Amino acid sequence: MTYVVTDNCIGCKYTDCVEVCPVDCFYEGENALVIHPDECIDCGVCEPECPADAIRPDTEPDMEKWVAFNLKYSELWPVIYTKKDPLPDAEKRDGETGKLDTIFSEAPGEGG
Repeated sequence: MTYVVTDNCIGCKYTDCVEVCPVDCFYEGENALVIHPDECIDCGVCEPECPADAIRPDTEPDMEKWVAFNLKYSELWPVIYTKKDPLPDAEKRDGETGKLDTIFSEAPGEGG
């Protein structure tokens, strides 16, 4: 099992999760985070830290696409291990549906 970030992170980018990760397996995009599935040690400490409930175990139904998504972008974006402020519209975007198709950016974040 591994944990992955799903579409509810898009447009929010809360980083409470990166601060507790013992292996620094989070990667930062312009408006989302991902977890490298091969680096995640399945400890689960990040899941309850996410205010947007965007971190899910890959054992849930229909997670294959999110495992592939997380793997792809974790290989393109810089690692993030320091908590940062969420995006300005995070509270408004939390729970919004369809964000992958409407506002997702493939651009990397700053990392760090």
